Amino acid sequence: MIHVVIGTKAQLIKMAPLLAYFKRHGMPYHYISTGQHKATIDEILANFDLRAPDTLLYNGPDITSIKQMAVWGAKLLWRTFWHSREVFPGDRTKSIVLVHGDTFSTLLGALMGKFAGLKVGHVESGLRSFNWFHPFPEEITRLLTFKLSDYFFCPGEWAVNNLVKEKGHKINTINNTLYESLQAALSVIERITDVEIPLHTYAVVTLHRYENVYKVEALSRIVNLIEQIATSCPLLFILHKPTEINLKKFGFYQRLVDNSRIELRPRYDYFRFIKLLHGAHFVVSDGGSNQEECYYLGKPVILLRQSTERKEGIGKNCVLSCYDPQVIDEFLNHVDDYRYTFKPQTESPCQIIAGQCLQFATKINDDKV
Repeated sequence: MIHVVIGTKAQLIKMAPLLAYFKRHGMPYHYISTGQHKATIDEILANFDLRAPDTLLYNGPDITSIKQMAVWGAKLLWRTFWHSREVFPGDRTKSIVLVHGDTFSTLLGALMGKFAGLKVGHVESGLRSFNWFHPFPEEITRLLTFKLSDYFFCPGEWAVNNLVKEKGHKINTINNTLYESLQAALSVIERITDVEIPLHTYAVVTLHRYENVYKVEALSRIVNLIEQIATSCPLLFILHKPTEINLKKFGFYQRLVDNSRIELRPRYDYFRFIKLLHGAHFVVSDGGSNQEECYYLGKPVILLRQSTERKEGIGKNCVLSCYDPQVIDEFLNHVDDYRYTFKPQTESPCQIIAGQCLQFATKINDDKV
């Protein structure tokens, strides 16, 4: 059995094409949701024609604070420790637990798999910024997950090389599974008619990282930079829930509402978001997924970050701002120079991962005989 632990919207988007591959090829899988995020999850499942979670570990409000994460995580680990057979049903001699990325759900899933005595496979493994505090806590989460993993699915040789000191099987999936998520979205966006696309030129803004939104000084800097960018191009600011909460908490929300160059919008499901992104002149983000999407689309993107753990687009369509207003101005003044043509890929990361899962299940079974 292939157990897949997913907790956030971003994880589901990136794992959805893999679950769809399992479904198409009749490969049994058990989808475990940690319940970390709920907003738009049902819509994303509908986007990819996937079933609801087989096991839901938590059914309360979205987990958006460090304090909430600590309590929620402890409860999930306690439940898994005492009820591992319920969480991970089936023949354990042929089972693997897949976790994804660098969220708290990633680490929880890996810990739960280890508690249950199962092998752990880490999808999107090997990413490193080599700075413990940028991004925080994602870099620390990755390092801990590496130590718990037996199989590392890496989106490129550079990611494989980052794991040279880790024990286990390293597999190069060539690209990120997000490439296949994006292709699925692009195949249908022309038929999506219920998203309001501005008639004028616009850019999309999406920000959510801890280092940008959870402290008043950091969020004040972000708001100042967004206002700077808005003087160059009208903005559609897609609000993650923690971002919206903290904009209101620290008194910046109304300031953005009153800016005629900035339109605040709620989050969308994946396919509708990609329709907006596809039509944007450029993108402003602090998200790794957005960096990857823009690379595959050849879309100019400015990252409001100090560092990035990803290689996609750097030196081509992607500029790391380091929060420097002059770097941002340079990007805005030459934005068309950052358009990039990405060569379509024939390799399927999902096919590589699925094939390896079958081989691993056979090897695990043979090892236990």
